[in-house]
Amino acid sequence: MNQAKIDRINALYRKSKAEGLTAQEKEEQAILRQEFVANVRNNVKAQLDNIDIKNPDGSIYNLGETYGNKTAN
Repeated sequence: MNQAKIDRINALYRKSKAEGLTAQEKEEQAILRQEFVANVRNNVKAQLDNIDIKNPDGSIYNLGETYGNKTAN
């Protein structure tokens, strides 16, 4: 997500608090928020997939290899 979209989310939030939004603006805000949340989820998943855990016996396993291919139920 680029900075222009984040700025638009913030502008719509400020406008909603100050004077309210039209139906079209509310729809745009919802779409932008969904995109933002999906982006955050993907970033967190990518970070977690790159974490290596070292066991007490010295072996190392990668969380992405262990849990990354599972789908959410």
